[in-house]
Amino acid sequence: MAAEVGTVFLVGAGPGDPGYLTRRAVEVIADAEVVLYDRLIPPEALALAPPQAELIYVGKDGSGAVPSVSQEETEELMVSLAKAGRRVVRLKGGDPFIFGRGGEEATRLKEEGIPYEVVPGITAALAAAAEAGIPLTYRGLASGVALLTAHEDPTKAERSLDLQAVAAFPGTVVLYMGVGRLAALCAELIAAGRDPREPAAVIERAGDPGMRVVRAPLGELADAAAAAGIRPPALTVVGAVASLALAPPALGPLAGVTVTVTRAQPQAAELASRLRRLGAAVVEAPTIRIEKLPAAPLDPRPYDLICLTSPNGVEPFFERLAAASLDARSLAGKTVAAIGPGTAKALAGRGVVADLVGERFVAEGLLEALDKAAGRIAGRRALVARAQEARDVLPKGLQERGYAVDVLPLYRTKSEPLPPPLLAKALAADYITFTAASTVRSFLSALPEGGKGLREQSAAKVVSIGPQTSAALREGGVEPDREADRHDLEGLIAAILADHGG
Repeated sequence: MAAEVGTVFLVGAGPGDPGYLTRRAVEVIADAEVVLYDRLIPPEALALAPPQAELIYVGKDGSGAVPSVSQEETEELMVSLAKAGRRVVRLKGGDPFIFGRGGEEATRLKEEGIPYEVVPGITAALAAAAEAGIPLTYRGLASGVALLTAHEDPTKAERSLDLQAVAAFPGTVVLYMGVGRLAALCAELIAAGRDPREPAAVIERAGDPGMRVVRAPLGELADAAAAAGIRPPALTVVGAVASLALAPPALGPLAGVTVTVTRAQPQAAELASRLRRLGAAVVEAPTIRIEKLPAAPLDPRPYDLICLTSPNGVEPFFERLAAASLDARSLAGKTVAAIGPGTAKALAGRGVVADLVGERFVAEGLLEALDKAAGRIAGRRALVARAQEARDVLPKGLQERGYAVDVLPLYRTKSEPLPPPLLAKALAADYITFTAASTVRSFLSALPEGGKGLREQSAAKVVSIGPQTSAALREGGVEPDREADRHDLEGLIAAILADHGG
């Protein structure tokens, strides 16, 4: 029996910053079975795909520095995968229908009878101009915008771009993909009638912390770009608006600082968001993923004390209750203990206020909180709901205090291999943060020489959330530059701020 035909999603990823991904783009990437991706896709976008998804590079590179895949090969692969019943994401930089050849791919899919969806993206011209502070339209300066590609089909006998018409266009002209022949393009525009004194700009690597902008009159732009060493990806803006520099000032104490977050998704989002609000550029490089264990029914009624040791365990804990047709009401009369405020916050989201929260956010801290509240706990039977591979400090400490202890593994952490481009980007940051021993081990294992390789390949400062994470770093041969005094996200951020400020 033939496989049911799969669906293809033509997805625009924006110009390079994963923050430009739309919610719909994130949804379809997270549900993909195969991702066909281009050269300029942000590595963080690939990290959103499921761990079992197949990632296939189909980029094109005119420089010859990396292998190129022809458009015909890409379309054949896309069609064959869909006909095999696979859910395919064709991930493109910018917008699929703006110089992305998405129209050709949609035509082919339509001809083959393959269902598809187009997920628009932010095209490079809009994002690059905004980040450079160049409004593409401006009353009195430009009432229209022309988006043009400097790379036309090399098989065509004639160029379809009418430079006379471009020169006569009264608004802003944006040229995609023209850095390699910028001098010729500027000369041709001037020869066609464009004023050599007209403001112009080249914007390199829009959406990346390394973005650069070179401004010069059109007649001098090519020399200025060459002197600055501008390289692809870059685009050119020609018009009066290019003289404007309206980019907002970098705000926050971490402006100009890049921080790598190795925490698992989706917990990484909270730390990344806080860092961005402080002005930092963030590289999200999740080195582990959380994998829930099968949700067998749980009856909490026999227990007097229930300890949850991570926010990651809260959702699977309540799934166990639901499997037994129970909910938060079944915890009435129990002492519920959380290892730290993150876990307490996750419980509060389920309508449960933790009775005890450790002042130190490790197992030892929770044991200290239990000692202080010993007289308030009615019985001596305890449940420790935790990760499968967690330390035994808490169960043993409870047993030493006279509790009968059951350990309930709710989830396990699995190493998440980082795509090489994302690993390189993570190593280039100013700070690399670690929030758990598991993130340390997974990150170091991705390096050729483990911890030694980290110091050899990166000048980044290493920041640890607490003693257990620092111990894992030292075991891997890395002495942390900073350890948070308070072992939570607030403490981790405070450590970065203290180091950067001082």
